[in-house]
Amino acid sequence: MTQQDIARMTGVSQTTVSIVLNERDDAAVRIAPETRERVLQAIRRTGYVADPIARRLADQRNRFLGVFTYEPVFPAGLGDFYHPFLVGIEECAESIGCDLLLFTSAPVIDGRRRIFAQDNRLRLADGCILLGRWLDPQELSRLLAEGQAFVSVGRRDDAGGPVPYVGADYPSATAAQVRRAAELGHRKIAYVGEGTGPESHADRFRGFTTAAAEAGITGVRLRFTPNVLDELRAQGCTAVFVEEFADGALLAAEAGRRGVRVPEDLSFVALGDPTRPASTDLDFTGYRIPRREMGWQAVEVLSSILDGTGGETQRLLPCEPVAGATLAVAGA
Repeated sequence: MTQQDIARMTGVSQTTVSIVLNERDDAAVRIAPETRERVLQAIRRTGYVADPIARRLADQRNRFLGVFTYEPVFPAGLGDFYHPFLVGIEECAESIGCDLLLFTSAPVIDGRRRIFAQDNRLRLADGCILLGRWLDPQELSRLLAEGQAFVSVGRRDDAGGPVPYVGADYPSATAAQVRRAAELGHRKIAYVGEGTGPESHADRFRGFTTAAAEAGITGVRLRFTPNVLDELRAQGCTAVFVEEFADGALLAAEAGRRGVRVPEDLSFVALGDPTRPASTDLDFTGYRIPRREMGWQAVEVLSSILDGTGGETQRLLPCEPVAGATLAVAGA
């Protein structure tokens, strides 16, 4: 069934059918109500659906949004770290009438997926959501230079220009937890993790160091190693801020085996949700990342870029504090 078939059935021109399908109703293309209804009845009766390829040529868009990941993120279960991001992306795409195209054939070069190899398949979609802890700055720079519409889930440093993103406000969330520890009497605290590399790690550590300095307390950084508990005790740290939730669970379990009470002897703060399986009965103090909302708003930002409607293309969303039970008065 084509528009020409609908036109013959209703005794109107193909142009009239097209105007009715596209819901145009201005003075220049006024159509009699009875003619419009006759065309609509024929469309309903025949089940006619507009050719998406033809609409793509007319609108310069195909209503496909891509999702590209630099690491395996598609969840095996509902507890997966990336699952809420994907839920938010899917829900917002559905709300604006777009389909999602998952890019799964990207070649792995030097141990990482790459957008650019022999060609840039992202151009099959109108625009793309980039998801993953680490994104290649050189590829971001090339996407910007080529004018490819994309949005990163997670804050990204400039890459030859501002990178559109929707991220979590890790500095503020981490700083709030440091200030709370200082209020509870902790004078020497430790950040256990990398604190460098991906922007999410660097942002957490920046919030930690800034707030510790402002509160007049000592903050040290330690790597997560088999001996990190010994280092913490030797340096007299009374509170531990763990970059990775799972590392905190392992460290707290080891403290328990050694007779170190949590939180009476050693308090813990988890800087975000688990990115890998973590077995613990402890109710960790810390904060939650607004993962579902980040995915949703990433699609919103991408849609505004594609529509040319303007608006903020770099957003930081607040994290949700979790009171938990692992941060106590120092020396309690």
